[in-house]
Amino acid sequence: MMRKTVARLAVLGLVLLLVGITACSQKRKPLVPLVLDNEVKAQATALTEQGTQAYQAKQYEEAKRYFEQAVAAAPQSGPAHYNYALALNALGDSAVARQHFLAAADLSPGDKTIWDSPALSPYGNPENKDRTKDRPYGTHRPNFGGMPRY
Repeated sequence: MMRKTVARLAVLGLVLLLVGITACSQKRKPLVPLVLDNEVKAQATALTEQGTQAYQAKQYEEAKRYFEQAVAAAPQSGPAHYNYALALNALGDSAVARQHFLAAADLSPGDKTIWDSPALSPYGNPENKDRTKDRPYGTHRPNFGGMPRY
């Protein structure tokens, strides 16, 4: 009776361990360009489709050119800015990519894909970009442990 209980607990432990390892080892979803809304010009949609093909083929320079043209054709499209930022980010131009990720978030405030994307998360909430720290800087140096002296 005791051996069965120990065996069952061991099997349960293994199952939980495997589930935990599987859940923790899942990678982030791959970054994928977004489809533009139906309201944008057909030219912007066609450019986005070509850019998406280039991006998926890891031809980021070519994808950047297509997405840049799509942004010019549909400057008020959040997904167009997002796609352009993905290509810029893939090419290592993170400063310009940041501007377009934030523009995408501003233009698409309810778009969960843009706001929750791993590409945008390092840049934080765009509403905080001009905020200063809540605590003013003091003229004293902190003591041991980082606590201010009184």
